Amino acid sequence: MAETLTPDICVIGAGSGGLVVASAAAAFGVDVVLIEKGKMGGDCLNYGCVPSKAIIASAKHAYSMQQASKFGVHMPSGRAKTKASQPKIDYQQVHDHIHSVIDTIAPMDSQERFESLGVTVLRGAARFTDAKTVVCNDTTIKARRIVVATGSEAFVPPIPGLDTVNYFTNETLFDRTEPAGRMIVIGAGPIGMEMAQAHHRLGAQVTVIEGFKALANDDPELTSIVLDKIREEGVEIREGVKVAKVAKTASGGVALTLEKESGEEIIEGDTLLVAAGRAATLEGLGLDKAGIEHTKRGIKVDKTMRTTNRRVYAIGDAAGGLQFTHVAGYHAGLVIRSILFRMRAKENTHIIPWCTYTQPELAHVGHTEKTAREAFGNVTILRWPYAENDRAQAEKKTTGLIKMVTRKNGKIEGVSIVGDMAGEMINMWALAISQGLKVRDVAGYVPPYPTMSEIGKRAATTFYTESTKNLWVRRVIRFLRMFG
Repeated sequence: MAETLTPDICVIGAGSGGLVVASAAAAFGVDVVLIEKGKMGGDCLNYGCVPSKAIIASAKHAYSMQQASKFGVHMPSGRAKTKASQPKIDYQQVHDHIHSVIDTIAPMDSQERFESLGVTVLRGAARFTDAKTVVCNDTTIKARRIVVATGSEAFVPPIPGLDTVNYFTNETLFDRTEPAGRMIVIGAGPIGMEMAQAHHRLGAQVTVIEGFKALANDDPELTSIVLDKIREEGVEIREGVKVAKVAKTASGGVALTLEKESGEEIIEGDTLLVAAGRAATLEGLGLDKAGIEHTKRGIKVDKTMRTTNRRVYAIGDAAGGLQFTHVAGYHAGLVIRSILFRMRAKENTHIIPWCTYTQPELAHVGHTEKTAREAFGNVTILRWPYAENDRAQAEKKTTGLIKMVTRKNGKIEGVSIVGDMAGEMINMWALAISQGLKVRDVAGYVPPYPTMSEIGKRAATTFYTESTKNLWVRRVIRFLRMFG
């Protein structure tokens, strides 16, 4: 039966951003309609962050077994495990582990939970019919404000022949229960590199193909450390190579024709993963009917996440900016402040951290050295290596460093970390940059010993190295010593 709803807020998309908006609004007693055509929890829970980190965890355990002899831990036979040997991998159990993690988290994002919070949940595709109206199945929604939080999906490049072979994206990869064999990954961004390393550690022979530079969005000084480590483990990473076409082999695998400066080359594999980036999910929304400007990249928004239709906001991947789950949550907070409290909360991408969960991890917040020099000219770069950290030595995790970008007055403008637990350590620096802290603030705190996080304070204290050589400072010290 057709019906018309008139909630205060209509949220399209039950991924991380949409769920935050819906739950926060409902907590304040606001009438909310939430529309989702796919799975509750969106990409992050079902196809992205959660399953990828679960398979990375399995891969880390496999790798740790190979490295155990370095710590005096050997197999029951008494023979040390050689680097070339591999632990036995049960891919069905790896699959079960991944989906058990999803199943454990899923109730928090479920339709039942949100209905218990007072949210009206509609399952189906949403579309605008005009600037004020959204339709889902037989239901018409006329809300005071509308939030588009439809997320993104795997971008599949128009490579000739790709549609004739079996390939995986992040939306299908985690349903596998069989070994990957010879795996080819198209794309060397965070997803591609994380999955390449993880599957290699689980026994696959992996080749990564990248048309430009691997991990191109991060500081090249740090990415080189990550890429060297992954190559050392046995993953082949080929940069500056174009995939000209794809074909199916007689055995049911794939054959990729590569274009290089030296000519064409054909490589074959058993499993093909397409990890060539993400595209905003906007098809079928009827954005033009609502007067909402958009491009292939995403919906056009201002700093308050408002679209060209003043009734409508767009958040997360749908807005075409930084594509991270925590960004969607951040956007949701901005929108809630705007809709409920009429506050002009504006997006500040400078405070957004990100992390690539390879091993070593790669994390960043704020300016890179390059962007800082472009913005401020003269900046100070502070570094400290993991190798000079006692906890890192004890754990034999000495590969990596912290790199801090500061202004001449000591204000911290950017931090990048490559190394073990970089994703955890970047939290402190995200706080520091969001609060405009200076080096002296970090140099003045006391970290517990021995911890990896000490590398941050050690880097901060190097800001004062030059002052120890300053002639006037030394004269002041000599003068003060005269008073006993």
